Amino acid sequence: MTTRDGLFRRHAPRVVALAIVVGLYGLARQPELSGTEQARLAGRFRFARYVLPELSGDLSRTVRQVHPGLKRIESWISSVGAAVALNDLDGDGLPNDVVYVDPRADRVIVAPVPGTGERYEAFTLGLVPPAYNPSTMAPMGCLPGDLNEDGQMDILLYFWGRPPIAFLRRGYTGSRLSRASYVTREIAPGAGRWFTNAATLADLDGDGHADLVVGNYFPDDARILDARAVGRAEMQHSMTRADNGGRKHLLRWIDGAGGSEPDVRYADEEGVLDRMGDNSWTLAIGAADLDGDLLPEIYFANDFGPDRLLHNRSRPGAFRFALAEGRKTLNSPSSKVLGRDSYKGMGVDFGDLNGDGVLDIFVSNIAAEFALEESHFAFLGTGDSALLRRGIAPFSDESERLGLSRSGWGWDAKIADFDNDGTPEVIQALGFMRGETDRWPELQELAMGNDELLSDPANWPRFGPGDDLSGHARNRFAVRDGERFRDIAAGMDLAEPGVSRGIAVADVDGDGALDFAVANQWAASSFYRNQGTSGRSFLGLHLLLPVDRDRREATRSRPGHPGGDLVGRPALGASARVRLRDGRTLQAQVDGGNGHSGKRSFDLHFGLDDALANVALEVELNWRDPSGRVRRDSRRLTPGWHTVLLGHPATPGD
Repeated sequence: MTTRDGLFRRHAPRVVALAIVVGLYGLARQPELSGTEQARLAGRFRFARYVLPELSGDLSRTVRQVHPGLKRIESWISSVGAAVALNDLDGDGLPNDVVYVDPRADRVIVAPVPGTGERYEAFTLGLVPPAYNPSTMAPMGCLPGDLNEDGQMDILLYFWGRPPIAFLRRGYTGSRLSRASYVTREIAPGAGRWFTNAATLADLDGDGHADLVVGNYFPDDARILDARAVGRAEMQHSMTRADNGGRKHLLRWIDGAGGSEPDVRYADEEGVLDRMGDNSWTLAIGAADLDGDLLPEIYFANDFGPDRLLHNRSRPGAFRFALAEGRKTLNSPSSKVLGRDSYKGMGVDFGDLNGDGVLDIFVSNIAAEFALEESHFAFLGTGDSALLRRGIAPFSDESERLGLSRSGWGWDAKIADFDNDGTPEVIQALGFMRGETDRWPELQELAMGNDELLSDPANWPRFGPGDDLSGHARNRFAVRDGERFRDIAAGMDLAEPGVSRGIAVADVDGDGALDFAVANQWAASSFYRNQGTSGRSFLGLHLLLPVDRDRREATRSRPGHPGGDLVGRPALGASARVRLRDGRTLQAQVDGGNGHSGKRSFDLHFGLDDALANVALEVELNWRDPSGRVRRDSRRLTPGWHTVLLGHPATPGD
């Protein structure tokens, strides 16, 4: 007969093991918000949703035509292309214009932001053959910027199937924009077929002019969207170390001209990124000055392998970069060390996540529970920028401690202060394929398979219409609550009709409350007007560089912000540091288009304590002037919007 003591001795190891597993599971679970806590945090925010303008036509498509060898995974191949940007395209002094890519018809639409007035009719940035062939090409993103430096806003479109094209604004013909307001110019003529998923503007060599950073995905000259192609289509050769993707391109600005036939020229600087992940599968790009020399470092967020942080050591006319990687410690997994990860980078943004006055880096990966078991990154900066000279990235991942490590299949992410309390929120586009049949088991099996089989799509499971991969997640809206960020999206009316890709942020009406737009894949896209700041104080800066008089033909002054009658071009890369009475420092840099497929406006925005509503603030400005010289200035500015023509004396409103 088995005694009770004998049963206990026999099963004790199993009981202890089960207790350990249950205990570890409890420790691994992130704290969940109660309904009361959710309501408390969500009560600080209120947004009104509008559908972005849609033009007539068939919007029922959910996949693209693809290479015959990719037909079995056509929904996977068709999972990108939605993009959105908010900016001042018509020159009225406010970033109240939207340009976005609607994949359902492969159209690029320009329109006034909903609710900002009918200043012009929505129109498409169409192209005609041979510049664009809808049978083999598709638009993937839109990047506003003053490309030719004439004081007017242009638009760069990038594609799968060809190099990007610049849409340059003609000499001023009135505020009623139309397709006729733009001329098209090739920026890389004769460069073959590119498959671009990210691009940003930044003065890489410090010569005072904005260069282009272009990140490609599929190998250059592939035929991904050609349904008549022959031969084998190639996918990545590894889920964690793939380096058979498209090239990265650094395009150095040469010159530009304004007027009725504007132009711009770039030089593609080849070989600069050799042996630094030059052929990674890039989905997002970020550029920001991390060591204070006003030369922007570059962060490449790469699918199927390690991201890359490149320390900028360039000189005017000569690009030069060096790889910087984080240092592994006893409690840091290798894949959470900057530059050594094996994750699926799909979005990147810079901001001060922990309030120490140092820029941090947030990176989107696949971070759905029970799905590849990866993690987003929240790389907190130590401020020891001298390490970059030694090839060491002064950042460590604290995403789990901050509550930012998990959410879902992440894409674009933006760090911004939506309630003007001086602490940023993190918003994030989520989801991959929306359908009815869960295909995660098949994807998990593929990810655990032999890398030697991965590059051949014939070895992949089917991913087609009706299949689902993280297709019903709600986009993240994470709010700082004590030492952690809490996702309060479930307590807000932020549900989207499809999976999301790009997020753009701007104060479209100049009221000091940041608004945002969301680009959705195979569904209508959205704009969210901020109605919940309750009059909290803010400081907004519109920083401009002088425009060469020879390029100013037919431009006009820009009313809008206080001091907004100044003519200039966005001071990309310029930084501002705001010192508060409690000893804190807020800082930001003018963003030239960081992220995956969402582009914020060029304004800087700082939320402030209500007690500072009528207090002049000490603001330190740092920039490179049009000749490339580093300049610094300090000003005392009251809360509100200010336009500053850098290098010129203070003007009324500054």
